[in-house]
Amino acid sequence: MVRLDIDPRANPDIVGSMTDLGDVGPFDAVACNNALEHLYPHEVLRALQEFRRVLCDGGHVIILVPDLEGVQPTEDIIPEIAMSGLHLFYGDAALIKEFPHMAHHCGFIESTLRRVMEDAGFKVQTQRLPCHQLMGIGIK
Repeated sequence: MVRLDIDPRANPDIVGSMTDLGDVGPFDAVACNNALEHLYPHEVLRALQEFRRVLCDGGHVIILVPDLEGVQPTEDIIPEIAMSGLHLFYGDAALIKEFPHMAHHCGFIESTLRRVMEDAGFKVQTQRLPCHQLMGIGIK
């Protein structure tokens, strides 16, 4: 397993951006766990294209993002996740001042995640999960 993170404090194997994975791969699978929402909308397709580029033929990408379906950006706490809608939309306000890369710059519902994954060239399945999580599985 090779771990990439933009934050060196996470002790990844590679410190870098998912929008430019460099000379790595090929991999059988890429997992992206609650990270795409930290990109700006115009960067999401680029990151997914990078994931596809480093996959071998038939490889899989697994994407997890917050599911914003039916969520309002308010301070009201969503009981099943003990977070507010504001947190899901914009990230953890307590961390953003010190760690600006933790801000959420985009968001997804099932149809928007599916569309951008298809635009990146994946055969896609999406599923809404408990606790306001959304999963997309793509096959190269």
